[in-house]
Amino acid sequence: MNRRSPRLRVVAALLTLAGALVAAPQAQAQAYPAKPIKMIVPFPAGSATDTIARVIGASVAASIGQPVLVENKAGADGAIAGAEVVRAAPDGYTVLMATNSPMSAAPALRKVPPYDPVADFSPITDVGRYTFFIVVHPSVPATSVAELVAHAKANPGALNYATGNTTGIVSMALFASLGGIKMVHVPYKGEPQALTDLVGGRVQVMVVSAGTSVPHIRDGRLRAIAVTLDKRSPVLPDVPTIAEAGMPQFKLTSWAGVFGPAKMPRDVVERLNREFNAALGRPDVVQAMEKQAFILGGSTPEQLGTLVREQLDSYRATMKAAGIEPE
Repeated sequence: MNRRSPRLRVVAALLTLAGALVAAPQAQAQAYPAKPIKMIVPFPAGSATDTIARVIGASVAASIGQPVLVENKAGADGAIAGAEVVRAAPDGYTVLMATNSPMSAAPALRKVPPYDPVADFSPITDVGRYTFFIVVHPSVPATSVAELVAHAKANPGALNYATGNTTGIVSMALFASLGGIKMVHVPYKGEPQALTDLVGGRVQVMVVSAGTSVPHIRDGRLRAIAVTLDKRSPVLPDVPTIAEAGMPQFKLTSWAGVFGPAKMPRDVVERLNREFNAALGRPDVVQAMEKQAFILGGSTPEQLGTLVREQLDSYRATMKAAGIEPE
């Protein structure tokens, strides 16, 4: 019979308790994620960002064994989606597929920003860069940037340009400023609605993402006159860059990244970083993003945090150059 003294029994109990306390955080960390993850998208269903989020989210879901549920929260230049994530519990179950709209433009466009894009979020990973084209309806007698500028100067206020996000707003304002032209701004809540009216001829000009516009360009329902990247896009290699087209001063980066609320546990951030970066390298994701002309990235959380700070400064400088005042 095992006859331990009361003191030995107490010591054994304390050791067992200590072991349990040490193991508890490890078990908790291993359990994440124990339920579905909600990914908030700041644009409507069918938009380029929505498509990107669903493709990458599905890949992450297959890896972690939990659904990644996309929720579209469009409006207010992405600030509605951004604010929802800021208010969410920092437990890793709510993330934002952010773009430069909620993280760069929305804070820069307002005298009283809806949140601090640096302090109010936990960066997870850079996802990549969008390809945007400057396109016109075929009714516009212009096949180049120079011809569009000349036509707009000869017919001030006759052209309507559509925007479905802040990239479009800032890009078109900068384009008009650099070209010295006047066009009428027609804002939409998202790219799909704006693109529908552009194809229908109700508006004539737009800066639009490749993912939603390329099929219309190839079918001849729209005409691309420039790509806003510093290199030609492989999806439409005959379309010149904006610099080649005569506007080298036009510089605007359109990016996407994944964020959580501020003060997320470091181990959760690192797990999500690993999972999203792994998804960005999978062949099916790469192939799907090539069709969207989306240039995949990937980064550490710290690198994404640096990008946010740099892009916020860049957007403020671009807005100043375009004559856009915070409201």
